[in-house]
Amino acid sequence: MAAYRTSEENFLALEVEDLHVDILTGIYSEETHLPQPLKISVRALIAQEPHYDSDTPLSRSKNYMDLKHAATDALPKDRHFKLIEAVADHIIDTVFLQDGKVRHVEVKIVKLALSENGESIGVTMARGRG
Repeated sequence: MAAYRTSEENFLALEVEDLHVDILTGIYSEETHLPQPLKISVRALIAQEPHYDSDTPLSRSKNYMDLKHAATDALPKDRHFKLIEAVADHIIDTVFLQDGKVRHVEVKIVKLALSENGESIGVTMARGRG
């Protein structure tokens, strides 16, 4: 995923990459009745603590499994998303709702069904906490 530049000198990036998720998405008739295979990566930035000791509690960071949850189980399986941009938006909203420490979220989605020669075709969406 692309490197995010922050005005803060120190930050912590949590990442979950290449999750394979089947989602109802698409605008063409052949896409609208079956789940489409997507490859989803999520990156969240939080302000970094001054130092992490061996006994620093998880509450001072963020559980990266929350990112996986936002890109898998938290996506409604019965909702049809016309655009994968809407899927990315839903993931970003979920990550922001999970934790107030998150300052920025980036989501990359690749539509695996569009690949003919191994290329990645999709979108990357990023949003900072306003």
